[in-house]
Amino acid sequence: MAEVYETDRPRRHRGRALLVVLLVLLVLLAVGLVALDRFGASYAERVLADRVAEEVRNQKSTSGQPEVTIAGVPFLTQVLAGDYQEIHIEVPDLTTPTGTGETVAMALLDIRAKDVNAPLDTLRTGQGDVVADSVTGTGTVEFAQLTGLVGPEGAKLSEKDGKLIGSVPVKIPGQNSLELSGTAALTVDNGTVRVRFSDVTAPDLPDNPLIQNLVSSYAEQLAFDLAVPELPLNLVLQDVQVLPEGLKVTAAAQKVTLSAGGV
Repeated sequence: MAEVYETDRPRRHRGRALLVVLLVLLVLLAVGLVALDRFGASYAERVLADRVAEEVRNQKSTSGQPEVTIAGVPFLTQVLAGDYQEIHIEVPDLTTPTGTGETVAMALLDIRAKDVNAPLDTLRTGQGDVVADSVTGTGTVEFAQLTGLVGPEGAKLSEKDGKLIGSVPVKIPGQNSLELSGTAALTVDNGTVRVRFSDVTAPDLPDNPLIQNLVSSYAEQLAFDLAVPELPLNLVLQDVQVLPEGLKVTAAAQKVTLSAGGV
């Protein structure tokens, strides 16, 4: 009788082993690419953060170290092309002069730069410009800082139903102390937030012409202007919104140089 040898089973084992090895190699390659992608992103983020910090200092402002996050994946395709979908920049503890001897402070200036051109050689050598097609920045000036701009002693600012409320205690002759309050109208004019109060009144306020004139004078004293200083990246004030903690300002700019070559 002729002997019969089983040859299919060893071949199947070898085929499965090769498949396993191939899958392991593919997984390792994918992990390596992801790690390389994240490393490249982190490097570019650090470089951009340093250059934005330099721009802040050039404007005689101070801040904490900016934090940069580059959106979009995979990152390497963006860095090789030199074009980034969106860059998120957080500038903490920003203090910047108004040019009139005063300063404006923001706990955080949140910047979104879109369609950013940053060639790889520029990031590597520091030579050349990093330019964003559009940039939007938002930050909040807290009421505690704004109160110093209001004239009458004891004046307070607060938010109610999305509106700015100003109040001040007054002593009117022949009357008990009253708490006058009014709603402010906010306008943006050439980089300045103008705050003007109307309908200033108090509960049980007597209908007396002299008292009404006194109230009107307090309404004028409550008015103030917030001169928003030059912001980093040439951001220009566009809008202001009342929040429970203060005034949120929104600034924007087009074709912005995030950092200039040779800085």
